[in-house]
Amino acid sequence: MAIKIEMLRCFVAVAEHGNLNDAANRLGRTPSAVSMSLKQLTDHLGAPLFESDRKNRLTTLGQLVLTEARAGTAQFDRCIDSIVQMTQARSGIVRVGAVPSVTTAILPDVVQTFVHDRPDVVIQVRDMDSGTVQREVELGRIDIGIGSCRGPTGALRRVVLFSEPFGVICAVDHPLATATAPLSWEELAKVPVISNASGDVIENAAFRAIDEAANLRIRNTASVLGMVRAGVGVTVLPRLAIEGLGPGLVFVALADPTARRHVEIMTRAQSEMVPVASAFEKAVIEGIERAKREDRIIPS
Repeated sequence: MAIKIEMLRCFVAVAEHGNLNDAANRLGRTPSAVSMSLKQLTDHLGAPLFESDRKNRLTTLGQLVLTEARAGTAQFDRCIDSIVQMTQARSGIVRVGAVPSVTTAILPDVVQTFVHDRPDVVIQVRDMDSGTVQREVELGRIDIGIGSCRGPTGALRRVVLFSEPFGVICAVDHPLATATAPLSWEELAKVPVISNASGDVIENAAFRAIDEAANLRIRNTASVLGMVRAGVGVTVLPRLAIEGLGPGLVFVALADPTARRHVEIMTRAQSEMVPVASAFEKAVIEGIERAKREDRIIPS
């Protein structure tokens, strides 16, 4: 018979209490059951652990076994606790990739609430454009992606979070900043435009020509906004981007109603997510719905 963890647990209890009755009370078992477990352990080892039947003095072997049994049962308990914590989404790591506007305007509230309720959870958030988000989810390098899908997406499970318009971001002293009506593509074509990855989802031919003609293309949103603030040019970004604009920049609406993006939460279709990642996905969806109801973040 193999040594079982309950044998070691019974032995530790008897060694610490010095008698069967107190050990049995601690373990919630009968003295006879504890005695049987001790006998099975002793028979397996082939040597006594106590100097007498009174169980109040350990042999030299018993002292050595007690040290290892304490360590072994403690490690076993930690292992079980860790497994339970992960199963109940109370611990673990969640790898998230999201477009910058989402990490700035949406995730902070979601993450703050999530980690407050689950202090042992680690959340790794990476800023990336939608194309990179999609690729990283497909390759399994992140658990959850938030962005706009393009091309074949059969490998992904997708849930649409919201849809929002694109607009022109410009410096407050730029001529377009005082526009009294939504801008046409023709008007945009008359000024220097800084291309960025967010606009890749806009399929309008007029915009594609403007984007391809741009002599400055920057993938990092913060860098793009820095250039715009400095007056290098204007750029086209989603409405949500204004949440983190800060002073010196304005958002001007576009006349084209098709210039919109659909932001989705993406996970791998053929992979079962760990419980903590599933819990975080649910928290993101609930956070978006709450923001819609409060008219706080997501534009109508």
